[in-house]
Amino acid sequence: MDKAALTKRVVLIFIAALAVVGIMLFVPAGTLDYWQAWVYMAIVFVPASFVLAYFLKNDPKFLERRFKTREKEVKQKTLIKIASVVFFIGFLIPGLDRRFGWSNVPFEFVVAADAIVVLGYALVCLVFRENSYAGRTIRVEKGQKVISTGPYAFIRHPMYLGSLLIYIATSIALGSYWALPPFLLMIPVIIYRIFNEEDVLKRELKGYTAYCQKTRYRLLPFVW
Repeated sequence: MDKAALTKRVVLIFIAALAVVGIMLFVPAGTLDYWQAWVYMAIVFVPASFVLAYFLKNDPKFLERRFKTREKEVKQKTLIKIASVVFFIGFLIPGLDRRFGWSNVPFEFVVAADAIVVLGYALVCLVFRENSYAGRTIRVEKGQKVISTGPYAFIRHPMYLGSLLIYIATSIALGSYWALPPFLLMIPVIIYRIFNEEDVLKRELKGYTAYCQKTRYRLLPFVW
């Protein structure tokens, strides 16, 4: 894909994502007077714009890989469907919570949750910079090598740890306790994805088995 076409695609996807998340938050809320949602969108989409600009300039091939969403693993196709439903429900509930006043989340909790979202996003971005093959789908490509530097020196799946931090903190960041249970469902989904992904990588990526023996922990240092 040439640079101009990739740039156009990146811009369109960014605008679409911004619109979809905004609709899922503000339409159920029935108001734009929802400061938690505005702050959340700012801490997610403002950094994202800089990250996308960085990779457009320095590693456009990475963005092309991230745009490949057709999963060949049957188990992963099922997981993606489940995750999509969880994501949809998780982002609809906070707006409804805002409209009907189900939760009264303290300001300090919201700010702390926002900080965790930023931390999780920073970890994901660090993974992206370290591993140009960190795609959305599980596949091994020509020229791909095992990455054992940066966050990969401590755990085998730092991107999933960052994602879980974002998912778990999102409900509180949006001022809703009731959105937490749906997002917690992402924990077993990601754990199952990790098991399946490691099976594929051990089978198809040279050196990955040795890496697993060297780097013991999958998701949490000294825990799992």
